[in-house]
Amino acid sequence: MTATSPRRRALKVSSIAVGLALALSAAPAMAAGLVISNWDGYMAPDAMASFKTATGVSGEVVVHATNEEIMGKLIAAGGKGYDVVFVSSPFAEVLNKLGLTEPMDHAKIPNLANLYPEATKLPHDVGNTFSVPYTWGTTGLCYRSDLVKAAPTSWSDLLAPSDELKGKTTMLATDRWLLAAGQLDKGFSVNETDPAKMAEVKDLLISAKKTLLAYDDTTFYSKLVSGEALMVQAWDGWCNYGIAEKPEIKYVIPKEGSDLWVDTMVVMKASEHKDDAFKFINFMLDAKNHAWAAQNIDYKVPNKPAMESLPADFLAKFPNMAMPVADLVKFEQLRDVGEAQRDYSKIVSEIKAAQ
Repeated sequence: MTATSPRRRALKVSSIAVGLALALSAAPAMAAGLVISNWDGYMAPDAMASFKTATGVSGEVVVHATNEEIMGKLIAAGGKGYDVVFVSSPFAEVLNKLGLTEPMDHAKIPNLANLYPEATKLPHDVGNTFSVPYTWGTTGLCYRSDLVKAAPTSWSDLLAPSDELKGKTTMLATDRWLLAAGQLDKGFSVNETDPAKMAEVKDLLISAKKTLLAYDDTTFYSKLVSGEALMVQAWDGWCNYGIAEKPEIKYVIPKEGSDLWVDTMVVMKASEHKDDAFKFINFMLDAKNHAWAAQNIDYKVPNKPAMESLPADFLAKFPNMAMPVADLVKFEQLRDVGEAQRDYSKIVSEIKAAQ
């Protein structure tokens, strides 16, 4: 397995706040070829060269660190300067609501047939009308099986930890996932907006904060490897980074469930290379190309032949990669919550400021 640098994922800015906070962000200079914006290490290093060999189309990749970063640039420039952009599904929803996405021309993307049927019915975009899923997965608990007396089974094992775990747990810092742990523990929707229910979530997470080592979106698996942390809230693929270094690290989805996160590809309405953009998406959906993503970023992909091609020893090493699709899509997908995102951000600020 080739190691890649994990990319930071975030879902914490509303459609309006993105535009206001980052309105001065600029688009790249207009390029003669295709411009793809993606997270670092999220596709093969030679993908564009291979794409040119296969199609004759030239292109370049520009890197964004977070959803918020690229959203600011897209909104400020009306999408100009970009052709295909990788964003998490709630952000794809926002771009579509703002009229910045081009409808997917299915006739020009025959490899859509490689998608699992469930990947064509995702709630944020039933029928893949404006987005195509690239990776998907869950959020759960990643822990040191050799150092924890009892394997965790519930979100309460993180939010109200035993004495052995106090000061040795971390939670994700990004609004949506931090809140989701509390929402799920309470039996609420991961898109819950009711003020009374969200007040309960806030109180729970303020209590949990007192037991944490840290809020951590990027180095939590390293803390597990070193033993500084014993249990962390983690995206499944990022837990795999820890498992790759220390097999004693295990991943579990608590009994209350997980969110379903989805990263997508969208085509900009302002693109001057729409046909080539569809060719690129079709290229990425090729089973061999999509399998690269699964094996090298350790995330599940919604491509049936790609997943079926993964080696048995790889799946044995990372058991969460073998999760049946029918089980995965039972979880509630993170959605754009619109104006309620302001309330989410306020609640998270209050949680983090609490003593």
